[in-house]
Amino acid sequence: MSVLVGKNTRVVGQGITGKYGSMHALKNIEYGTNYVAAVTPGKGGQQFNESIPVFNTVREAVEKEGANTSVIFVPPPFAADSILESIEAGY
Repeated sequence: MSVLVGKNTRVVGQGITGKYGSMHALKNIEYGTNYVAAVTPGKGGQQFNESIPVFNTVREAVEKEGANTSVIFVPPPFAADSILESIEAGY
């Protein structure tokens, strides 16, 4: 499967407030990836990297920030739920 990220890609990062998620997301941002939101349940209202709003659900991120792509950085036991949440939000 190929994933193409372009100038119109608006990424929501699931789990980017965690250790590995933040490391990878910061590298993505350095490369020019347009993160418009982050999702970590229970951390809604915070900010990641001092500029990216954190929401409790993917649906909130899509509705409020217009995210159209999701990247998932969560521990394996939570991956399936994160994937399903993205699908339910349309991504």
